[in-house]
Amino acid sequence: MAMEPQRLMRLATVASMSTALILIVAKLVAWRLTDSVSMLSSLVDTSLDLVSSMVTFFAVRQSLVPADDNHRFGHGKAEGLAGLIQAGFIAASGCALLVAIAERLGDPKQVRDEEIGLVVSVLAVGLTLCLVTFQKYVVRRSGSLAINADMAHYSTDLVATLVTGAGVFLSGLLDQPLIDSGVAGLVALYLLHGAWNVGRESLNVLMDHELPAQDSRKIEAIARAHPGVKDVHDLKTRSSGLTKFIQLHIEVDRDLSVVLGHAIGLEVQAEIARAFPGAEIILHVDPSPAP
Repeated sequence: MAMEPQRLMRLATVASMSTALILIVAKLVAWRLTDSVSMLSSLVDTSLDLVSSMVTFFAVRQSLVPADDNHRFGHGKAEGLAGLIQAGFIAASGCALLVAIAERLGDPKQVRDEEIGLVVSVLAVGLTLCLVTFQKYVVRRSGSLAINADMAHYSTDLVATLVTGAGVFLSGLLDQPLIDSGVAGLVALYLLHGAWNVGRESLNVLMDHELPAQDSRKIEAIARAHPGVKDVHDLKTRSSGLTKFIQLHIEVDRDLSVVLGHAIGLEVQAEIARAFPGAEIILHVDPSPAP
């Protein structure tokens, strides 16, 4: 029997925090032994991943709280706020790494014990790959913005770890400190790019951005497919946490009775609800214009 999306979301937050703790310890040891700035960059990235995972942990639990008298539309916007905070953490880590790289370029140091860095990188890649795979499944089942933002963190961490492992090994093998610094610079730029994407998506939710265009087209097509619907207008959509909000007007024959017009509206609403389970739907029935 499939696990409920809410339970999957909670489990994903625990898994991300646990993974981050293991990776922080491993990368801290590797950085101290190798004195690699690119390993330091990966350590900083994972440390901030832990902080953002904690933010996700609390945001997901808040977003799943049912609607109450003071929050009639639920608490789903907590996910958007969490995503925005996560974007700030990612951007801050990228900027901090750029500062560390600039300092290291002024005082280049050769990487030591590069084999240790490579082993830790392999461990980190394995754990992160398992976590990201699970998070993708959870996002597919729930559509959670906060879990998706957390997955973006660990996806960047996965790429950063792969690049870091190669950079540390090659820097030590070829006796070229600039390789280590160059790899760290690429990781920093990648983090800033990830921060931009996560922040933009979170702002879209907080600003009540419309659902994807294909969803709007699907809703309108469902409404128009009913034989009693003459026209559709004023379609408005948005999302908040796991809930999609859909509002639209349909036009029916002006000579129909109120009872029949209402019945058509209920049928259209039921069809939309089947296509978008759990959505909050507000449908208005209007008489068609006079000829």
